[in-house]
Amino acid sequence: MAVVETTFIGASVATENAWHNAQQQFDDAAELLGLEPDLRDVLREPKRELSVHFPVKMDNGHVQMFQGYRVQHNLGRGPAKGGIRYHQDVSLDEVRALAMWMTWKCAIADLPFGGAKGGVIVDPHKLSAGELERLTRRFASEISVLIGPEKDIPAPDVNTTPQMMAWIMDTISMAKGYSVPAVVTGKPLSVGGSAGRNAATGRGCMIVGMEACRKLGIEPSRATVAVQGFGNAGSIAAGLMQGKGFTIVAVSDSRGGIQNRAGLDVAAVIAHKQRTGSVVGFPGSEPVSNMALLELPVDVLIPAALESQITASNAGEIKAKLILEAANGPTTPDADAILAKRGITVIPDVVANAGGVTVSYFEWVQDIQSFFWEEDEVNAKLERVMVKAFNTTWDMAKKHNVPVRLGAYLVAVSRVADATRVRGIYP
Repeated sequence: MAVVETTFIGASVATENAWHNAQQQFDDAAELLGLEPDLRDVLREPKRELSVHFPVKMDNGHVQMFQGYRVQHNLGRGPAKGGIRYHQDVSLDEVRALAMWMTWKCAIADLPFGGAKGGVIVDPHKLSAGELERLTRRFASEISVLIGPEKDIPAPDVNTTPQMMAWIMDTISMAKGYSVPAVVTGKPLSVGGSAGRNAATGRGCMIVGMEACRKLGIEPSRATVAVQGFGNAGSIAAGLMQGKGFTIVAVSDSRGGIQNRAGLDVAAVIAHKQRTGSVVGFPGSEPVSNMALLELPVDVLIPAALESQITASNAGEIKAKLILEAANGPTTPDADAILAKRGITVIPDVVANAGGVTVSYFEWVQDIQSFFWEEDEVNAKLERVMVKAFNTTWDMAKKHNVPVRLGAYLVAVSRVADATRVRGIYP
């Protein structure tokens, strides 16, 4: 089984602490909202953290130990929701940050979920299909004390796939003695997945990008785009935006990048990557490094890889007018300040990539009802949610004369804070 590659390892990841960045972003919003100190303390920390060490039998018969995490940041608005990633650089602080960002993302989309995230420290590309299945099933067993349709619903994330979600669903179902399709989302259609889920993150990014371009007066037919991270979200966003008239001039994956100022045929690049394992070497293109891609003279930049790619060290060199964050946390707070001073608009991750969790919500609803929707219905509902989330965020930012990210946080934090106040502290 092939593992879908969705990221690359940027040079800046190791030097930035995603959790500290996430807390700083929250602090900025809490200060502007005048949030009471006690409530700040509650929302600033995760509700629950589970760290597990678990054995997996490898193909050679030896047992290898792995470490994984599941963090629930907040449950004030409903069950926790968030993906599981497999990556050698997974850390508890990273998972904490991702869980917090999921809380805000769900609140901005007005979904009845809180935020969670999970991860296993592993390079999945070094494991066989059988080893990946055994690892996934064992990790599911270890976190089964937390997950469930009414408690915490995982989904795919970096280097995890619909097949892995099916293994998790089956593992939990075997323990229960009956099928529990709503325990995870992002599953194959044959076991309760939703039509439109695979493309949802990229489609949502395209929808938000179109809305942002209208606000900024950017004409798609005359606009160029660079995409850092040509996995599921990045490749689908690129293809859909090309269909809207944008010229995709550069893309990259974990092995490097390619560029062509006249434009790349996205479908052909996808086919090339499927054949060779990378976009590198695509005919008619020139090489470009992952970090150099960020500084290309384009109208729209889509960071769709890992967090902390745009930092204080390179924010001054960004030339795009608009940044659409298809990845989680690709821009650090220091970089945000530099970009804002330079007049570059950043549509933050909690808005730009909320399409995935939105259709995950649709999948969860369909599983609970055992009643499924056609893809055009899913896409129409997704567009309504994304346009509303974008406009609510944009209007809040303009009202307070702040960057779009802070506008998004003002919306999200106020919604979660309201739910926390109303529910109160038990006992």
